[in-house]
Amino acid sequence: MANHVHVLLLPLISPSRLLQSLKGHTAREANLILDRTGRKFWQAESYDHWVRDDVERERIAAYIEKNPVKAGLVDSADKYLWSSAGKSVETSLDAADTSVRATQASLVARLS
Repeated sequence: MANHVHVLLLPLISPSRLLQSLKGHTAREANLILDRTGRKFWQAESYDHWVRDDVERERIAAYIEKNPVKAGLVDSADKYLWSSAGKSVETSLDAADTSVRATQASLVARLS
């Protein structure tokens, strides 16, 4: 999305630690691109929610995938570049696995 992010995760580490790492890294990178080093990038607010069952997970995933269409960025969810819509479950899981491994490696490097 142009002004916010939706993510549905099955984290292997504590969600608060994952979000701290994710938001810290993306803020640094975005501020470098925008030539805004040292300035806040993310708003303090965030909404997190524990998914309790597969029905709820599917409902949330559908909401997230339809969001770029609702915002008028694309005419169908599968056309949004960063969406899981239209991609196989394996592709989405591979991407999630890669992201988790990168996050874990980053955390390990920081703690070393």
